[in-house]
Amino acid sequence: MYITILILLFLAILAVGITHFGFLQITQMKVKNDLSLFAILESLGLYSRDRYEALVKKEVILSSIDGLKLSGAAIELYPNSKRWIIIVHGYTGSRAVSTQFIDMFTDEGFNVLLIDQRRHGRSEGRYTTYGYYEKYDIQTWVNWLIEQHGPGTEIGLHGQSLGGGTVLEYLSIAAPQVKLVIADCPYSDLSDLMKHQITTLNKLPTIPFFRWVNNRIRKKAGFSFEQVSPIRSVRESDLPVMFIHGDNDTYVPTRMSQEMYEVKPGPKKLVLIEGAIHANAYHINPHQYRKEVRAFLHEHMGKPQEDTAAEPSPSDFFKEKTLESV
Repeated sequence: MYITILILLFLAILAVGITHFGFLQITQMKVKNDLSLFAILESLGLYSRDRYEALVKKEVILSSIDGLKLSGAAIELYPNSKRWIIIVHGYTGSRAVSTQFIDMFTDEGFNVLLIDQRRHGRSEGRYTTYGYYEKYDIQTWVNWLIEQHGPGTEIGLHGQSLGGGTVLEYLSIAAPQVKLVIADCPYSDLSDLMKHQITTLNKLPTIPFFRWVNNRIRKKAGFSFEQVSPIRSVRESDLPVMFIHGDNDTYVPTRMSQEMYEVKPGPKKLVLIEGAIHANAYHINPHQYRKEVRAFLHEHMGKPQEDTAAEPSPSDFFKEKTLESV
């Protein structure tokens, strides 16, 4: 009898521990600092801290609808243009990891707004909610751009991983100034994703851990898995959406972008990058990635105007700075 009680007590403690660990991993995993993120980008030859620091940019601080400080950086290379791209990073990242995509958009005549999602980088926040609250943060940034540049502002959104889920969730409340969305390795449904990661990646049964973790998230973080389902927003939106996914992604299964593409009405595009795992499609095949994004931008937001296309890109600016310093 005593041994049975000890075994039951051990199992109860183990279950509580696994539930708490799952809750922390999902909502409060440690965020990487900018130095480490730039080190990764530099090792892959994608971007560098020096290049970013050489850019002329404006630090922007806004307040979310629930009173959090949101931090971002506006790179206005083309002051006469009202075309902007907001780039949204993934889980445990920051605007630093988004720098790899700057040239892809500025080369097409876009100004760029890099943002730190809540609880990441220099933005405040206690929990990550996978787009449940973050979509309203995107609206805050969209509103700021419209206030700064007028109602004629044209905005595109690019999000990777968590950022991809966030920009797809935003479709349900999108302002008319938002003209398209590019989602790189996004999840289609948070319940589906969590069940996949519990069973496939962590080798645990969904019963009872899915329900226990979900209950804890609901009580502590103020949302539930069932309330985050980008595929619902995709199904109801006519905005042009481009899905990009590595065909070897097991962290957020490739099928999730394929499923969303299938149910999406209106303009859409699906690009699968051969050999890419999670969040490294751009590194694996930057030529294909840029070519597909460029075509999508031209189709739905037009080609760059002559007055913006003639201005120097950040890559040109950096080359000039480098030559001057030699």
